[in-house]
Amino acid sequence: MRLRELQIGCFGGGTGLPSLLGGLKRNPWLRAHAVVTTFDSGGSSGQLRDELGVLPPGDVLRCALALARNEGEARRVLLARLPTLEHQRLGGHTGGNLLLSMMERYSGDFLAAIGGLRALLGCQGAVWPISVERATLCAEYADGAVTRGEVEVDQGHDRGHEVRRVWLEPPARIHTAVRDAIARFDAVIIGPGSFFTSLMPTLLVDGLQEAIAQVPGPIVLVANLLTEGRGMGRFTAADAARWVCSAIGRRVDVVVFNTGRPAAAALARYELEHKMPLALGHLPEGVDLVEGDFWESDIARHDRRRLSYAVWSVLSRRLLT
Repeated sequence: MRLRELQIGCFGGGTGLPSLLGGLKRNPWLRAHAVVTTFDSGGSSGQLRDELGVLPPGDVLRCALALARNEGEARRVLLARLPTLEHQRLGGHTGGNLLLSMMERYSGDFLAAIGGLRALLGCQGAVWPISVERATLCAEYADGAVTRGEVEVDQGHDRGHEVRRVWLEPPARIHTAVRDAIARFDAVIIGPGSFFTSLMPTLLVDGLQEAIAQVPGPIVLVANLLTEGRGMGRFTAADAARWVCSAIGRRVDVVVFNTGRPAAAALARYELEHKMPLALGHLPEGVDLVEGDFWESDIARHDRRRLSYAVWSVLSRRLLT
């Protein structure tokens, strides 16, 4: 085996991707980069998009913090929410979301704003928005109903609607800087994160299939720990792999799947939200499986250290031997 630094592209958003990035950044033989969704319509990010006309900053901010030199201190400062005062429109937003939004507003360039934030935080990898074109996530359910917006798609899950199709409206194109960056990746990791509202939107942009086709190494899918509401009650890791394969136009090579379970009380708490441990299902032919206990706490979050070691075992075996 000849060791070299591997360039790894990590795709997704939400709270799952930062856990992956935070673990991978500690491996001196990996350089982890984030490619994140920019179609968030909920919470602070969605509100800033509507009020300031900027791209949603939340997923970019969380990934930049995960790659920061001093992540703990940066999170304490930039994830703190400003107090809501009378007549104050910016109250309730995190300091980091406001900082990134204002940097974009004054520079006129979201990538330049992200570059400034990365320099400020001393990030050990790059963070790219998959696109800077404004679009909205749309979903069609099994009963034929159609909804628009990330929050609305999540609410559909809660009401028991099963997603049959997702798309972006209007269509958005991959940013040229991201396309060029993907050409330099040795491998791609997709997930973890909310499947239809964080992972799939990142894979739906025009031009992504052509870019992913140039990646010489494996495509690795990190399966989520839980289903997401009643509408995904029958959803499995194998289903996720098939959705991803269809979106990116090539096979998922490896699925990383959790076999661990937290305490019964933690599972019961998630059951009240109609969220159940994700089943494996029957993986498509040719997809390798890596199983392990990645759920170590009462919070549904992959253990950073265990997940990073599992990913390294896959990448080193496939790229360095």
